[in-house]
Amino acid sequence: MQGNPNVPELLSNKVILTPPAPGNQRGAVWADKPLEHRAWTTDIDFRANGPERGSGLLNIWLAKDGARNIGSQSIYTVGKFEGLVLVVNQHGGSAGMIRGFLNDGTLDYSKRDNVDNLAFGHCWFAYRNLGRPSQIKLRHNSQNFKVEVDGRLCFESDKIHIPTGYNFGLSAASAENPDSFEVFKVVVLSEDDIGAVPNQQQQQQQQQQQQQQQSGENQKPLGGTTHGRSGQAAIQDPYDNAIPDAEANSITSSKAQFEDLHTRIQSLNHHLSSIFRSVAQYGGIADQNHQEVSVMLGEMKGLLTKLDRFASVENKLENLEREVRSMRSELTARLKESEHSIKYHVTDKHEDLAGHVVKHAAPGHTKLYLAIVGSQVVLAAAYFLYKRRKAGGPKKYL
Repeated sequence: MQGNPNVPELLSNKVILTPPAPGNQRGAVWADKPLEHRAWTTDIDFRANGPERGSGLLNIWLAKDGARNIGSQSIYTVGKFEGLVLVVNQHGGSAGMIRGFLNDGTLDYSKRDNVDNLAFGHCWFAYRNLGRPSQIKLRHNSQNFKVEVDGRLCFESDKIHIPTGYNFGLSAASAENPDSFEVFKVVVLSEDDIGAVPNQQQQQQQQQQQQQQQSGENQKPLGGTTHGRSGQAAIQDPYDNAIPDAEANSITSSKAQFEDLHTRIQSLNHHLSSIFRSVAQYGGIADQNHQEVSVMLGEMKGLLTKLDRFASVENKLENLEREVRSMRSELTARLKESEHSIKYHVTDKHEDLAGHVVKHAAPGHTKLYLAIVGSQVVLAAAYFLYKRRKAGGPKKYL
């Protein structure tokens, strides 16, 4: 287990990769041993819970040296890796999506501008706040590669062949509004393991039939005890109650024929009961999904009412824009009128003031001439009187 800043929490029935709080957490769990089988099936049960606008993503890896090369990184932060990764998140603002990515070790995902374009397959998958674990199955054999979600096909391809020696791992990352990712089960079965389970079941069924026949020989032909025991065994394990086919020549008596018919009818009844229980379970899931869809529709209606408010606000803004434009044009006209009026008054006053200054402040040439001539006359008269007085005085002799 790896994590940043905290290591995932290991409980008795699950591993909490990212806690409900705080946000911005990373957690991962990796298998110690590599997968050495070419045909295998992986079953993963997980659950994601969070607030209404919470976000995060879960990565399911099958990569070479994943614990060392990838650790707790996500598809958006990892560099070069070799292998397969399935990403579960709310891509594009959707309710949920699962996408598949491949890399041969040459692409550096951390330096790609748009990592989402590298996905080779996807399907819609609403996984948040379901109140139950969600199941993802990965099937790989020599014919194709297949991904199933909650019992339905997500995507498949006959062009993908994954080599052996890779490690399984899961990593999760939460945002500021965190989603809590909890992993309940990660089971990897090879083709040999898958084929061994029906064989064991068939052997157990044959042993039960032998015990039933041995006990039936010591009882009455129509005794209910024998068939009641086989019925109880089938009820305890209805999915594994597979009756092997028998040849018609092996049934030689009416008793054996009746027992075979009775056993097969009981098995059919148990399988029908299991089908009815599954249908009821899926009906409950469908009702829950219907309720969730109803809640989402109610939220969408609320958002639509808000959009109507936005329309009224937009109309008000348009009216305000028109009023501002009219005020601007009116203000421009008023400013032009004021400018013309000021120019007219200033020009008129300036001309009057200039005429008044010229008329009253500028000196006249007549007065200047009179002043010059008068001063010359006064000087000439003064000189004449001076000469006259000097000539009429006594003469002096040496």
